[in-house]
Amino acid sequence: MRENRRARNTKTLWALALVAVLYSAVAFARPSLTGRRTLEGAVSVLLGLYICSHPAANAVDALFFRHAAVQEDSDGWSGMAWLALNLLVLLLGWMVIFVGTTRLVGEMP
Repeated sequence: MRENRRARNTKTLWALALVAVLYSAVAFARPSLTGRRTLEGAVSVLLGLYICSHPAANAVDALFFRHAAVQEDSDGWSGMAWLALNLLVLLLGWMVIFVGTTRLVGEMP
């Protein structure tokens, strides 16, 4: 196993944050994108889970594979900014999951 399995992937996290914001904005602006609420809800939940998987993987890497580096990462502004970005992406992913679940269990016909 490589020493640095996953480097700080800020570009990926920012891209995922942008996707989450854009998808949520479109989903809130339009009541139905395809006319099939079950499909839209399932896609939204899967997208949200994918978005949340990146910060979760970073947390697992920090806790188990880079335990000694956690102290260094949390020291200083760059470490705090990295943690804040992961938290932001995780919250945005949860928002996408919420949008999907409300589409799945929303209004009954």
